[in-house]
Amino acid sequence: MTQDARAAAADGIESTYAWWRLVAAVTIGTIGGVGLWSLVVALPAVQQEFGIARADASLPYTLTMIGFMAGGVLMGRLADRYGVVVPAAIGAMALGVGYIGAALSEGFWAFAAFYAIPIGMLGSSAVFAPVVADTSHWFDRRRGIAVALASCGSYFAGAIWPPILQGMIAEHGWRTAHLWVGIFCVATMLPLTLVLRRRSPIRDAPRVATPGGRGAWPARPFGLPPNVLQGVLMFSGFACCVAMAMPQVHIVAYCVDLGFGAARGAEMLSVMLATGVVSRLASGFIMDRVGGVATLLLFATLQAIALALFIPFDGLVSLYIVSGIFGLFQGGLVPSYAIIVRENFAPKEAGTRVGLVLSSTLAGMAAGGWVSGAIFDATASYQMAVVHGILWNLPPMLIALWMLARGSRRAEAVA
Repeated sequence: MTQDARAAAADGIESTYAWWRLVAAVTIGTIGGVGLWSLVVALPAVQQEFGIARADASLPYTLTMIGFMAGGVLMGRLADRYGVVVPAAIGAMALGVGYIGAALSEGFWAFAAFYAIPIGMLGSSAVFAPVVADTSHWFDRRRGIAVALASCGSYFAGAIWPPILQGMIAEHGWRTAHLWVGIFCVATMLPLTLVLRRRSPIRDAPRVATPGGRGAWPARPFGLPPNVLQGVLMFSGFACCVAMAMPQVHIVAYCVDLGFGAARGAEMLSVMLATGVVSRLASGFIMDRVGGVATLLLFATLQAIALALFIPFDGLVSLYIVSGIFGLFQGGLVPSYAIIVRENFAPKEAGTRVGLVLSSTLAGMAAGGWVSGAIFDATASYQMAVVHGILWNLPPMLIALWMLARGSRRAEAVA
């Protein structure tokens, strides 16, 4: 092997550099994911200082999620054109501007604007979908586990940031906490983006218009025009997360209604997120063996089963167990969509297309959380909300079954 060949192997697909790059990507996602959790912790203090109602105090979180959805597509397009280092660096600086600006805000609407645009649309969004898509370019045989790990950044952020923020707010106040978060994001994330500066050697590979082979993608995936398949995947992602939202958004309120208290519900949510990390990592190993479509079918089916368990079991201990099961059964859904995109679209389109699909999952979470609340208001029970979630779980299952059948027929035709 020549010196140039050895250098290429050291810096190429599945190389040591690729794994170090993954470590940097997960770290960036964990730090930058603070934007999804900080207001949840600071909400009571923010509400008290600005003298507003709870619904009004929650508005910046809603705006952050809307910005996050739009930013996922915008930053994905930037990653496709310039490489992931550009949106990652923009995200680091935007989080610094957003948190420092929020800390210095004199009025509530200025505070909300800093959360919506620098923190949501330009900050946290830049280190989720673009980073997940970019990670897929650096792995082949182990692409599933790599993508699953990269997508865990938001879960790790949810486990790490809230207790840190709570302690800072209790000790120094929410403004000082926001100020230091902004400084920390810039100081740590910007140097880490330098690890991501190299472009993947397969990102700009020429199209291979055949259905078989690693690294190949069809001209008409599953017999559909590419943009039609994009729409199908976005609908599927939306539907599965409408179902996912019911327990994730309402488990605390459900525990309060049952008389167990909000603290028990918060613990159940933590259990759900912790087992979700385990599930997400396990899904990576599964995807490396059976592919994204089969993994989607498996976890969509398991999520429906886990949702159904909330109907007969409403005791304190049983709800802890069911929450853990739900986390284990739903964590593989989101990374499976990223893998399906990479299996069926050109690598140079991955940032935009993964961003669109993952943004649709966030839209599903937002819609599912609201609809479940509306069903509860109409029925004074979460039973029908659970049934509603199970019904929304059917489209992803049917879509995955159709893609599996269509893919098998095409493989037989080629053979």
